[in-house]
Amino acid sequence: MTFRIAIAGFQHETNTFAPHRATLDKFIEGEGWPPLTEGKAIFEVFEPMNIPIGGFITSAKPKGWQLEPIVWAAAQPSSYVTTEAFEYVAKKIVDGIAALKGRIDAIYLDLHGAMVTEGHEDGEGELLRRIRAVVGPDLPIGVSLDLHANVTEAMVRHADVLIAYRTYPHLDMAVTGGRVARQLEKLLTGERKRQAKAHRRLPFLIPLTAQCSFIEPCRSIYELLGDMERGAVSSLSFSPGFHPADIAECGPTVVAYADTQEAADKAADDLARHITEREAEFRTRLLSPDEAIEEARRLIVGGARKSIVLADVQDNPGAGATSDTTGLLAALIRQGVPDATLGLLCDPEAAKIAHQAGEGSEIEIAVGGKMFDGAQPYRNRFKVAKLGDGKFLCTGPFYKGTRMALGPMARLQCPTPNGGGVDLVVNSIRVQAADKEMYRHLGIEPGQRQIVGVKSTVHFRGDFTDIAEEILTVESPGAFIERAETLPYKRLRAGMRLSPKGRVHQPA
Repeated sequence: MTFRIAIAGFQHETNTFAPHRATLDKFIEGEGWPPLTEGKAIFEVFEPMNIPIGGFITSAKPKGWQLEPIVWAAAQPSSYVTTEAFEYVAKKIVDGIAALKGRIDAIYLDLHGAMVTEGHEDGEGELLRRIRAVVGPDLPIGVSLDLHANVTEAMVRHADVLIAYRTYPHLDMAVTGGRVARQLEKLLTGERKRQAKAHRRLPFLIPLTAQCSFIEPCRSIYELLGDMERGAVSSLSFSPGFHPADIAECGPTVVAYADTQEAADKAADDLARHITEREAEFRTRLLSPDEAIEEARRLIVGGARKSIVLADVQDNPGAGATSDTTGLLAALIRQGVPDATLGLLCDPEAAKIAHQAGEGSEIEIAVGGKMFDGAQPYRNRFKVAKLGDGKFLCTGPFYKGTRMALGPMARLQCPTPNGGGVDLVVNSIRVQAADKEMYRHLGIEPGQRQIVGVKSTVHFRGDFTDIAEEILTVESPGAFIERAETLPYKRLRAGMRLSPKGRVHQPA
């Protein structure tokens, strides 16, 4: 049976404690993601990519569905989405759907689930409210969500299907779009009637480093979730949440869909109880830069055959940080590490100076520390070892198929006191270091280095686990704070534990 489906996407993960807001130009440019894309160009851009809307398109094709693409826009995580940006993209989506009213059978939306705007704590809930007001209560709306979504009551109320990723690193983004297509098909064909919903909030915040699905407890939780989808239960999602969003409904959630309310409630309660029983397992270990380097040294001396990967988790632009802090860089050079690389440090000014100087030249320059008040620039003498235009195709499982355009890039070498040195990868457009091609673009093969530093929290694991003898998480200054108990929340609801088994939040 042929159905006509309107499709659109609007993605932003909002760290309300970050220093810079997501302005309209950021969505138009894309900041490492594809730029704002409209109409049929959506098919050309997204179908080959590991993006939810691409997976939806791929799943819809063999069904013979007629897709009506409206717009897709995203910006790198940062602070609040400006009112101008939200209204511009939201209007395109709502107006596009309104123009199709009466001629479409369903709507698919590729959303994040943790968008906070200058005017709305719940960006996705507000967008869905506007769409529902246009199309009425009966038209099916299916939504794919990021694993880090802070799923709100409004989102659950206004959508018929919400399905979140099940992997972190997000290797199943396209797969999740396909899951939404299958759920919509069941509703449209009558295989399943309008589904009962159940939404449960968990009482504690989960650090991002503990949300990785490669490790416990999330690995087995997501396995259990898949096993529970049977019989009357058509879909289950566990979203561990995005804790640097200072909103009332921040935190982990479970959403269940089933043929009956009783089945939906039971599935949601069972999964929520299982996760809460494992609360203590979500605690994580963070090391200072010096501690991490010392442990890396012990592993290397002890005979490590692969690289030691140091994750500079708090300067991850994928969580709203600036990607320009220098705490780990300074420690690597100060401690005389003989063979290391660190990326990606976003400093357009430094990249420009390197390109002006040319390959093989030496420059004395202060790098980083320009966008985040809590960081200091690092000054030293660097050799310009390699230059790049920042244009390359990603091959790792997270960014696979993405054509990066990161502006001028440079490989800056800094010798350390006892010989050897550190290769710093500098780029001009903020994006997290989650693909080996970001290093290869400048002639660095990460697996051949003793120590590899990445400004990423978890996504790097998708492409770097195979070269890692050990992965160490580093707590260096940055605009993404991993310890939620240190954040000055003002809007978070009372009673939430700020860390697993940690203290209870009481608003001032």
